[in-house]
Amino acid sequence: MSPPPLVTVVVPGFDVAGYAPEALDSLRSQTLREWTAVLVDDASTDATAAVFAAAAVEDPRFRVVRLAERRGLGAARNAGLDLVDTPYVAFLDADDRMAPTALEHMVATLAASGSDFALGAYVRLRPGAGGRYTPGAVQPWVAASTDPARTGTTLREHPAASGNIVAWSKVSRSDFWIRSGLRFPEGKLYEDQIVAQQMYVRARAFDVLPDAIVEWRERADGSSITQRQAALPVLRDYLEAMSAGIDVLEGAGHDAAVDARVRLILAMDVPPLVRIAAGHPDDAYRRALGAFVRDLRDRDAATSPSPEISAALLW
Repeated sequence: MSPPPLVTVVVPGFDVAGYAPEALDSLRSQTLREWTAVLVDDASTDATAAVFAAAAVEDPRFRVVRLAERRGLGAARNAGLDLVDTPYVAFLDADDRMAPTALEHMVATLAASGSDFALGAYVRLRPGAGGRYTPGAVQPWVAASTDPARTGTTLREHPAASGNIVAWSKVSRSDFWIRSGLRFPEGKLYEDQIVAQQMYVRARAFDVLPDAIVEWRERADGSSITQRQAALPVLRDYLEAMSAGIDVLEGAGHDAAVDARVRLILAMDVPPLVRIAAGHPDDAYRRALGAFVRDLRDRDAATSPSPEISAALLW
């Protein structure tokens, strides 16, 4: 008999038929064989359901959940979480790819350390000539949260970890989600940002690995959520998620993590939004961004104002 699975990978997807085969292949290629995956089809209108169903027929480690109506990533991930019955849980968006040794390394460090979760680095998967996607290098702001390796650390010891805010860069103990009451917000974009900060403040300890465990796809057609930030509703959810994450850190008294998160947002997230706002036809976009930047400046007045910050403060 095959050994029981150690980790469940929750794989949500909406209209990802063109990308999902690569995501599923990346799971089949894992050096850790003792995994199972819950494929959550968020009421797709393309062939995603067929891709998921075929995978489940070919490999019993895959099982499929289809939502009757589209509910978003938060609800899809929660639906997968409800079916987790393994010691560990991970997430992989159905348009991304997981590195072959990701599960092996993450589970091994958790088994040895006893920590509640482990986080790793990730890279962008960018479109190129001929429709091919090429992974880039680990960006400095990603490396700041994951390099060097740490075992049994905490947010007080490693406040820069707060910059790693995506669901799919982590493997967790399943019981950590239960005893911490963790669930993804539903009906919102960027739903993993607040959950990541809740994980940091509620964990007894976590491990850090510098390895890139996921290749995060930047879609050639511009349909990824992070590529639609010129839309005012997307911006509002984005700003709300970042603010709520900072509130979690602040409420738990993690001042150094608050400072690290605010400075990273001002350096990395705000400048491209300012460029969008400068030519945006809706003044509400500029007002929302300006109010957000003023709030960040109030939280960390020591931050040196860049031209982008100065521009946003005037809106």
